Amino acid sequence: MTDKPALTLYLAAPRGFCAGVDRAIKIVEMSLQKWGAPVYVRHEIVHNKYVVDDLRAKGAVFVEELDECPDDRPVVFSAHGVPKSVPAEAGRRNMIAVDATCPLVTKVHLEAARHAEAGLQMIYIGHRGHPEAVGTLGQLPEGEVLLIETVEDVATLQVRDPAKLAYISQTTLSVDDTKDIIAALIRRFPGIESQSREDICYATTNRQAAVKAVAPRIDALLVIGAPNSSNSKRLVEVGRNAGCAYSMLVQRASEIDWPALAEARSVGLTAGASAPEVLVNEVIDAFRARYDLTVEPVETTVERVEFKVPKVLRD
Repeated sequence: MTDKPALTLYLAAPRGFCAGVDRAIKIVEMSLQKWGAPVYVRHEIVHNKYVVDDLRAKGAVFVEELDECPDDRPVVFSAHGVPKSVPAEAGRRNMIAVDATCPLVTKVHLEAARHAEAGLQMIYIGHRGHPEAVGTLGQLPEGEVLLIETVEDVATLQVRDPAKLAYISQTTLSVDDTKDIIAALIRRFPGIESQSREDICYATTNRQAAVKAVAPRIDALLVIGAPNSSNSKRLVEVGRNAGCAYSMLVQRASEIDWPALAEARSVGLTAGASAPEVLVNEVIDAFRARYDLTVEPVETTVERVEFKVPKVLRD
């Protein structure tokens, strides 16, 4: 017998690390093995404090700009991508530079270049100031890529030539919100060229679909992720939009607002694409300590994507 209240924890899958995050972390670890510490990393390799602290303990030094790095130590560019000026400057300084940009972000960069070569001005759907957006906007000269964040932004867009436009998007956006923005773009600019393939990455799409599958069964949703993680914040929004009013972002178990869950008897749990499974297990253990817990997996798809690390680390 137990005097703990009963609670069912619906564990969404897929959740947590995506192939791009897994690759980026591996790149830093392999760089440390190959060249020894310190290895410099421009910007957080992925948006997760636990991951960053773990890599820092192994010898990674995280900086915001290249001018904080010495010439004689390797530098890794984060999974979010960087403006073209950054690798150009690293080359000018003869630095060992390892690019950990997610291949799906690189795909968007190449798409932007292809559109520019065809004489098209780009409209980029993304979040102003996010490292991925900064990196993508920095692929082309100023004015060639116009950033919008909302449906409302579409109405005020000032473009060079309405007949020569294309749109691209950040990989970590809400699938539903982006559809609305794209629809508004097509209404205003009927000839706008679309993506050759969906820019929002498979992992973002899959994690949002899993939350939608869990939402009807739960009283509350917890998303493990960092406050500066775009894809994690989108999962919270997706939960709310799917009918789960109490959807909260927590970095780890110590941040859970237990009084807010006092009436809940079913809770959904997921993790953003940069949150490791160890933090999911930590949260499950915290629930088990307080409740007579039943863990119910809800799997909507199985991911088998894997990305190779750069050749310089395979040699």
